[in-house]
Amino acid sequence: MAVSGFEGFEKRLELHFFGDIDDDDGNNMLGLRLLDFESLEQVLLAVQCTVVAAVGNPFFDAYVLSESSLFVYPTKIIIKTCGTTQLLKSIPPLIHFANNLGLTLQTCSYTRGNFIFPKSQPFPHTSFQEEVIYIEHNIPDNLCYRKASVMPSKLTAHSWYVFTATLLPPLKYPSHATFTVEVCMTELDRLIARKFFSRDSKTGDLAGRDMTELTGIDTINAGAFICDFAFDPCGYSMNGIDGDRYSTIHVTPEDGFSYASFECVGSVYDDPDDIVETLKKAVRVFMPATVSISTSRCSREVWTKVARALQPLGLKCQSFAMDEFPAAGSFGAGGFPRVLSLVSSNSGFSRGTLPTIGGGGSCICYYCYC
Repeated sequence: MAVSGFEGFEKRLELHFFGDIDDDDGNNMLGLRLLDFESLEQVLLAVQCTVVAAVGNPFFDAYVLSESSLFVYPTKIIIKTCGTTQLLKSIPPLIHFANNLGLTLQTCSYTRGNFIFPKSQPFPHTSFQEEVIYIEHNIPDNLCYRKASVMPSKLTAHSWYVFTATLLPPLKYPSHATFTVEVCMTELDRLIARKFFSRDSKTGDLAGRDMTELTGIDTINAGAFICDFAFDPCGYSMNGIDGDRYSTIHVTPEDGFSYASFECVGSVYDDPDDIVETLKKAVRVFMPATVSISTSRCSREVWTKVARALQPLGLKCQSFAMDEFPAAGSFGAGGFPRVLSLVSSNSGFSRGTLPTIGGGGSCICYYCYC
């Protein structure tokens, strides 16, 4: 492992707002999408990143950033940033601009995995304790249902850090029809990682398109419109839009700290096998040595299928941890999230036993190949 390098593990912030975004005829339901580009630039300036590509549809806007992605819905914003960005510094300006649009913060969710280079992180990301203090200082006091927790794993490098805050008691929080799956992959196959280095000095969207097709990323969800971007001298990001759902991939290919992430949204009304196939395709693209998967608002059926999806790739369930949070963002909407840790190896693979998972909630699992 390199002593220092680019931090691939993302910080993820999800903010939900409420307010009257309709006129008397029920039109103009743009909400947060009315934020002009100048306002978004101010937010990203605080975070220390910029927009490099953008795409939108009738449901939401998706921005590829110099460090990961931003998604803007009428009443929801999701920001993922990697490197040494200061993601949490986006909270004050986002609340300010939302208030100017007549919107009020309802839930805040902050999650991240273990940094590869934690000592390189700037304030307020120097520790989870500092992150929690910063968030609590910058969100309204009426988001009084709060919880911060670290879910450990037998893989010491794979803990998960979660903070949620919401206005509503968990039992009164509305249920959601969608769920989120996040996949974090490290130690990518070297031959595959090389495909994410720029060639012939080509960068930008054209080089990004080449990488998308060369690696098979375009086959993960063939129905999505992909906005992709290649960085110099290496690295890749893409956002996919498919109706009201997004998917996103970010790749740091350098040897010694290679990393790729995949995130997508599913629906409780979908065939659970669809999300399982999507997950398997994403993992197969990168062939990583270690994979960690987090799911939120998943039913027992969906989660069990997701957890078992990697078994044919040579994975064994080894350990798990569970926790519950106030309903907020990607952790906790619809009830009490739970977190599950799994470790698997393709060295003498055995099936293993999946722990029982009830109801909707959040689960995090860890896999590794030996």
